Amino acid sequence: MESFFAGMFSPEWFAAFTSIVLLDLILSGDNAILIALACKNLPPHHRGRAIIVGGMGAVLIRICCTLFATGLLAAPYLEFIGGALLLYIAIKLLTDHKSGSGSGGAQPTTFWAAVRTILIADFIMSIDNVLSLAGVANTVPEGKWSLIICGLLVSIPIVLCGAQFFLVLMKKVPALVYAGAAILAYTAAELMTNDKALGSYLLAYAPFLKGAFIAGVLGLGLYLNHRWQKAQKSQKSQAQETELESR
Repeated sequence: MESFFAGMFSPEWFAAFTSIVLLDLILSGDNAILIALACKNLPPHHRGRAIIVGGMGAVLIRICCTLFATGLLAAPYLEFIGGALLLYIAIKLLTDHKSGSGSGGAQPTTFWAAVRTILIADFIMSIDNVLSLAGVANTVPEGKWSLIICGLLVSIPIVLCGAQFFLVLMKKVPALVYAGAAILAYTAAELMTNDKALGSYLLAYAPFLKGAFIAGVLGLGLYLNHRWQKAQKSQKSQAQETELESR
């Protein structure tokens, strides 16, 4: 316990803590957007609970990842695979039509489906947050773990409040769903180009990959949503014709 509090509140500790808070503000934005996307089409009485459960679960995942930050830092292919999964999640969030509401399709409509999506995607997206936090914490001679724990605790209100803000914004401007998917696609490219095994080969093409991933996700999302809307109109027309014939 003494080692945990050693060096806490020293000038070096406060300087590192300030850096971590700034990093949280910068890096937690995409996580908050992800949570808002996943909860967007839940029933109103489930949205707040999903944000809290998903956000708290995401922070617990960050704590676990931080404990193994050294291993994560050296793991080959982890960020490349994570980037590929994030691309899939971006398209899924943009084109899932389980509830059929909203301009960009519907996100998971059950509480636990939304929470599951949040936890899986946040694990992938938290790699940069965790490694950045661990890197700053290593700059202090003492109090590393107290700094890490305090930094993770600060990220909780940032993520939860940010998710609530983006959720309200997306309900008012449904087209922002596409902007959220574009941010996930950009993050996927960032992860892939930073991969320990393949990043050195991809880094030179980073600007192209970012543009291609964003264009690909948005293009595929628009195409699939348009095709779904046409199918819905066709089914509605057929239902109306059947109803008229039955009369």
